[in-house]
Amino acid sequence: MRLAKLPDAPQLQAQAQRTAPALYSPATNPADPVPLPPPTGKPLTRQQAEQLALRNNPRITVAALLALAQKQVVRETRSALLPTLDGNVTGVDADEASRLSSGSLAASRLLYHVGAGVDLNQLITDFGHTSNLVASSSFQAKASEQRSEATREDIVLAADIAFYNALEAQATLQVAESTVNARQAVSDQIDALTANNLKSTLDQSFAQVDLSQAKLLDLDSQNQFDAATADLNEVLGTTNDQQYTLVDDPSPPQPVATSAEAVIALALQQRPDLLALRLNHEADLRFSRAQHEQLLPTVSGLGVVGLTPVGSSTYFTTNRYGAAGVNVGIPIFHGFKFHAQATEADLRAKASDEQSRVLINRIVRDVRTAWLRTNTAQKKMTVTAELLKEANTALDLADTRYRAGLSSIVELSQAQLQQTQAQIAEANARFDYEADLAALRFQSGSQP
Repeated sequence: MRLAKLPDAPQLQAQAQRTAPALYSPATNPADPVPLPPPTGKPLTRQQAEQLALRNNPRITVAALLALAQKQVVRETRSALLPTLDGNVTGVDADEASRLSSGSLAASRLLYHVGAGVDLNQLITDFGHTSNLVASSSFQAKASEQRSEATREDIVLAADIAFYNALEAQATLQVAESTVNARQAVSDQIDALTANNLKSTLDQSFAQVDLSQAKLLDLDSQNQFDAATADLNEVLGTTNDQQYTLVDDPSPPQPVATSAEAVIALALQQRPDLLALRLNHEADLRFSRAQHEQLLPTVSGLGVVGLTPVGSSTYFTTNRYGAAGVNVGIPIFHGFKFHAQATEADLRAKASDEQSRVLINRIVRDVRTAWLRTNTAQKKMTVTAELLKEANTALDLADTRYRAGLSSIVELSQAQLQQTQAQIAEANARFDYEADLAALRFQSGSQP
């Protein structure tokens, strides 16, 4: 028995147009995108989102203020190398020439007098103790600057991720709205055909089910887009419910490097959080030296000058006074306090060095996983583009066959569902790749 040759797609489409030319025109082909109303909201690009986040996010301000505060610690520590000058004005009313008989060791004679003077104290040398404290605080200030830069890069990454998440949700919402419009058109057409007894109520029921599913997808997509917009506003540093029309880059950003090893080399060279830990280790080393140098002598110069306009001439033979001298302080025994402080500082310096090694290992791992995710996302873009192309072709053929009466609405519904899924997958793959590329830039320390 010889089977009849089935007509191909162009023949089927021509036959369908002859049977129902007004109802199935090319303009209502569900494989074509349905025009949507222009989106509302303030246009926003990724670069604009990054600039807004860097300008408005309070974490940027907090990190900058902490870095400025740490610089003042350097000035506080360096003040020990500078002379101290204190003025005093003293008046004493006492039982003339009486004696103190209790309390600390001091001049015991009490005399009625009024005097004013200036005291000068200048550190001559403490054999590097104060200098190493100054160097330690300087390294800590530099580390604080690097932490501020790390916070800046964190915010840039957060803005990028929030932007791409919202952009993905926006694309999904557009697919959902287009799907609702397309399913509504098909449902209206089948309702008309059913009313003219050209289609069965089963076709009508399937069309209504497809339309309801599309409306549910639209509701979920709208909720996801609103939630993604709220996350984006939080990163941008605003409490307003600002709505945006997100604009994707015409071309995706360029790859960071040609290999994972090259990205790792960049990361170990320029990651600000790693630089901050290394600077903290240098600060700990200098502080450890300073703690050891507490055991050495301290040499200071002292000076005092003043006047005594009121006082008994018996005891104050002149109305002025002045003296200068040098003091050498030698620590002899302080209950092993200085030894314990030096040992503690040594241990903390070793711990900070190990913390740098921990971060290096984590950076290498994170760079490799980010590299793998980016490469996989790039491959998914190619696959999903092919998937969407095939889904559009399948829907076009299924629609033609259905109009020609050669298939049931189940086949058309399945083709419509596959096209919707392919459109969402294609949008997700594109924006996932751009988000993964932003994460790879962050891991390498190459954020703009």
